[in-house]
Amino acid sequence: MELSSSNLGSLPEDVSEDQGLPQRNLISVFASKPQRSKNIYFSQKYLPQDWLGYFDREDDISIPNSNEVFHVYMAGKEGPVVFCLHGGGYSGLSFALSAGIIKKKARVVAMDFRGHGKSSSENDLDLSIETMCNDVVAVIKTMYGDSPPAIVLVGHSMGGSVAVHVAAKRALPSLAGLVVVDVVEGTAMASLIHMQKILSNRMKHFSSVEKAIEWSVKGGSMRNIESARVSIPSTLTYDDSKKCYTYRAKLEKTEQYWKSWYEGLSEKFLSCSVPKLLLLAGADRLDKTLTIGQMQGKFQMVVVRNTGHAIQEDTPEEFSSLILNFLSRNRIGPNGVEIPGICKLQH
Repeated sequence: MELSSSNLGSLPEDVSEDQGLPQRNLISVFASKPQRSKNIYFSQKYLPQDWLGYFDREDDISIPNSNEVFHVYMAGKEGPVVFCLHGGGYSGLSFALSAGIIKKKARVVAMDFRGHGKSSSENDLDLSIETMCNDVVAVIKTMYGDSPPAIVLVGHSMGGSVAVHVAAKRALPSLAGLVVVDVVEGTAMASLIHMQKILSNRMKHFSSVEKAIEWSVKGGSMRNIESARVSIPSTLTYDDSKKCYTYRAKLEKTEQYWKSWYEGLSEKFLSCSVPKLLLLAGADRLDKTLTIGQMQGKFQMVVVRNTGHAIQEDTPEEFSSLILNFLSRNRIGPNGVEIPGICKLQH
């Protein structure tokens, strides 16, 4: 669940869960799902929807010589790997609907960050930029060894910051592209002072998964019911003591790291040598550094209209077309990716 795109668009989004190494059988929102009361009203339109049909499979990636286990969702069989990093409080399933389209031309991998989704770690609250970058590199190295395929990092909000930092470190020898979704340093830094208030004012407890899905849509944080039905359940955990659902990620306890996510982000983004695409939900998000860089042609920028902060969820068809065209025009992959019929993007 994200913050309102009208005022905070590109900041840590929201959500919560326990510190330490969680039990695998308790992480799933369905693992300890209580009996549904006959008195609880819920609409069929807000029923949880399985991710199968969008992603093809899931897996747990155990990092050697550690207790870190990262959950990943995968789709597609050939082509470059579009490696997706979700925003704070979301999960890898934030990219489910988009993966169902992109997988026709490329492979898609979406991981759950520590403290999110089905991933488990010794310290779920360590969302420092260094730790998250190391996690991403470790997952990719564990999955592909010393011969990784061409990889395009796609990061939304907090995940966009991580993607930029990983790219700037040049830690991935096969990195072929970078896509950042609705996060800009200037807007993010200015919004940090509002974050705790936003997190404290949100609804925190839900009597059912359906109620959480309904709230995310009616509250305006998501505009696509289908995507909400797939992704929201993975952002929840069942609280036995309170007999309700609450958020898996405890973003309100990670404030010490927020500034480091975004400080210097624009310069780092411009310093990355691979082809770059910035997707924004509004042109007003662009800060001075990026405005100059965009005028100088250092990256491609597209403003996606009629969407909220979570562009990949609200408009998955347009988002997927933008990603596939980015792969095509930059000839990313063994033989490039041919996407007939997709119009060239406009800066």
